Amino acid sequence: MPVGSAVQGEWQRSFDDLGRPLHDVTFCVIDLETTGGNRTEDMITEVGAVKVRGGECIGTFQTLVNPGRAIPPKITILTGLSDALVQSAPRIEAVLPSLLEFIGDAVIVGHNVGFDVAFIRNALERSGRPRLEATIVDTVALARRLVRDEVPNCRLGTLASRLRLDHQPSHRALDDALATTDLLHVLIERASGLGVLGLDDLLALAKLAGHPQAGKLKMTADLPRSPGVYMFCGHQGQVLYVGKASNLRQRVRSYFGSEDRRKVGPMLRETQTVRHLELPDPLTAEVIEQRLIARLLPRYNRRGTRANGYCYIRLDVDAPWPRLAVVKQPSAKGIHLGPLPSRTMAHLVVEAIQSAVPLRRCSERLGRNYVATLDAPVCSAAQLGVAQCPCSGTADVAAYADAVEVARRTLTGDPAIVVDRLHERMARLAAQQRFEEAASMRDRLSTLLGAIKRHRLVETLRAAERAEVTVGDSTWIVEHARLVDVTRVGIAGRSLPVAPPDEPAPGAPLASDTVDEALVLARFFERRAGGASVVCTGDWDFPVAVSDRVPHLPRAAPEVHRQAS
Repeated sequence: MPVGSAVQGEWQRSFDDLGRPLHDVTFCVIDLETTGGNRTEDMITEVGAVKVRGGECIGTFQTLVNPGRAIPPKITILTGLSDALVQSAPRIEAVLPSLLEFIGDAVIVGHNVGFDVAFIRNALERSGRPRLEATIVDTVALARRLVRDEVPNCRLGTLASRLRLDHQPSHRALDDALATTDLLHVLIERASGLGVLGLDDLLALAKLAGHPQAGKLKMTADLPRSPGVYMFCGHQGQVLYVGKASNLRQRVRSYFGSEDRRKVGPMLRETQTVRHLELPDPLTAEVIEQRLIARLLPRYNRRGTRANGYCYIRLDVDAPWPRLAVVKQPSAKGIHLGPLPSRTMAHLVVEAIQSAVPLRRCSERLGRNYVATLDAPVCSAAQLGVAQCPCSGTADVAAYADAVEVARRTLTGDPAIVVDRLHERMARLAAQQRFEEAASMRDRLSTLLGAIKRHRLVETLRAAERAEVTVGDSTWIVEHARLVDVTRVGIAGRSLPVAPPDEPAPGAPLASDTVDEALVLARFFERRAGGASVVCTGDWDFPVAVSDRVPHLPRAAPEVHRQAS
């Protein structure tokens, strides 16, 4: 058979199909003979197919095909097919209905199967029939991964000879299909040693088995195809990395193929075991992942292990002249926004608010009895007109109180005034073609809106107090922004494998080690707000009425150039 391009699993089947054990999968092994290797101009001269399941042959299909043109002499020498032999054979248009019926919903297999599938699809297109869609397995790709070091090349004849297959290829369609069937069974047997037990495993094997750590695929053999949390563990059982998945088996095995992140290779070299926790749904898996990362601090996890980098923005409203500050821990007094994941984000939010309201920027302690000296200098921000300077005695008490109120409203989730002012300033800068300054203003505004949306999500979840949220057949029970239980219809409940964090103090900002879980829950409920059934002891206000998108600038009207009369 002429060599063509390989196609591997190009049609996305259902989750249940992909998870089927290989002994329950029906394979249809196909081979074609043609007048040449050009899939658009050459024609099919013979079709052979073998249908197998569980290692047993359940049917064969073979027919000559009249190509409607002369067969080149070199093809006759190679295959033995001549014009006289195929003259009385049916045309491919007449063969297609019975061939498609024979294939049915089986997984198509071939040696360089892309060649065969392309010829069939072109024939279907010429006859006005729908495109052939199927899950496809190429034995060339599998052989290169599983037996390449045992054979000089991966031609079908070489493999049949070296592996001593029962059938030998002869450049006739059915003989080649039977030989490919024998090869498929040998390759599946070899693949089982790498933990390949299901159809999804087989489809992924072409990538996985070439990985330098492919021998460790055996550690994934017992992983279920269900949601949960996985843990890569090292020599002493220490957890190196924690992750979540909606399909544990598929996700963990992907590390041995498609993952190209810099730290994956070293992590897999250290990995000695893979542990897992099977969980009822992806949301619960994400929550448990957050808890494990926060408590175990795995070396190869980055997100979630840097809670010590979280910080808050505080407005000390009880002070005579309140100011904004970035602080590590919240205090008993003042209004706080956060925790935010980095000081960079916090400082951008502070800069955004200060760009819109003239709060003081100095860090001087100003008591209630503070009186500025006559020679007290005016700070540079006040000289530029972007801040008030109470330490020099030049600040207006009423105007400053108005600025503090705008900042307070912004930090508590109502940034409308600040957003409008920043947007106006951004538009003005853009109109003046000061694009870099406008972009900087846009970045500040975007960061502010993101922080406010984050804050509102968490506070909305906290306001629900105790809530039972049902979506479909799953019910999540949340208390004070923590997942405490989950139930599913028809499945016996069981306690969560990792206990929730401590209950936050009423009125106090969430701690840095609990905010990630609250955000996971709040964002999920935000997305599913329209389809959720909720019973709660507090207020349920999802979706939150605040956007984190920067308003678009209005398009400038085109200038009209008039010719002077």
